[in-house]
Amino acid sequence: MTAVDPADLRERVSARLSAHLEQRAGLVTALGPELEAPVAVLRELTTGGKLLRPAFCYWGHRAAGAPDGDGIVAAAAALELLHVSALVHDDVMDGSDRRRGRPSAHRQFEQLHRTAGWAGAPEGFGYGAAILLGDLVLAWSDELLRGCGLPADRVAAGIAVFEAMRTEVIAGQYLDLVAQSAGDDPTGSADGAALSRALRVLRYKTAKYSVERPLQLGATLAGAEPALVEAFSAFGIPLGEAFQLRDDLLGVFGDPERTGKPAGDDLREGKRTVLVATAMSAADDADRTTLRTLLGDPELDAAGVEQLRGVLVRSGAVDEVEKMIERLTTQAVDALAEAPIVDPTARQVLADLVVAATQRHE
Repeated sequence: MTAVDPADLRERVSARLSAHLEQRAGLVTALGPELEAPVAVLRELTTGGKLLRPAFCYWGHRAAGAPDGDGIVAAAAALELLHVSALVHDDVMDGSDRRRGRPSAHRQFEQLHRTAGWAGAPEGFGYGAAILLGDLVLAWSDELLRGCGLPADRVAAGIAVFEAMRTEVIAGQYLDLVAQSAGDDPTGSADGAALSRALRVLRYKTAKYSVERPLQLGATLAGAEPALVEAFSAFGIPLGEAFQLRDDLLGVFGDPERTGKPAGDDLREGKRTVLVATAMSAADDADRTTLRTLLGDPELDAAGVEQLRGVLVRSGAVDEVEKMIERLTTQAVDALAEAPIVDPTARQVLADLVVAATQRHE
């Protein structure tokens, strides 16, 4: 098997992604000069990013013994387009101001409206334009996968995995909305509905979508045996859950220069994460009141963020989430060791991706 440098793979995925966007963008901008703006926003959104999902897809393919090639790189790039679509819609739902160190899509469209002096509410225009952009990118992700160039029967099988992935992430997004709207369990019980909802969101919005399904897509496109596809569930779900738990910690304690989002944004948005649900069940009455009062305040200032951080630490929620990450990572490592992976290079890279997903700082 040919070794592939991870940095080189990122460059190839980015190049294939850019080529597809430019080809499709040409068809869109031909319809009118107004469409140059959403294309420009999309170019920014597809620059950077960790590209973890494409990496899992590619190495899932190689793990099944399939060779390197342009087809699997194109299929992996399709996953990044799906991810960008989800990010655009997620930012609209959360009212997020920034994404990947830049203004989020709907904020950029708002500014376009203001600068042009158009009629109506800039915010409404921004949200509407961003929803349309997310829809367009979702369609383009499907086109890229279908036209990736791999054998037609393999692509057809892969599309079934891709469709399941899209359904799960959209359902997970809805579960996230419900969790934020329903709030916390007033009893503070560790077995309450809030923690249960947070764990369900964790699995369907991120764990399966970020790791398990990309691995299974790559393996399916390679014609892998069912045993490997199933092994990628045993490996991918705990790793994906650990990945999201790390993301939840970074959303509260991360460096904005490295995460690309303002510090404490998840607290202002009122995200009912496992971290928050754990704190709500473990905090004393005074700290629980602070959580209920400040969480979800869009005007939360730096002092308020520090108050909530203190609650999360004092309650033991941060330590508990770190322990969960450790347990889940161990579970994923053990599952990887048992997986019937054909290519030893793929096995080693997947082991490296475990570290990248769970010990990152951005």
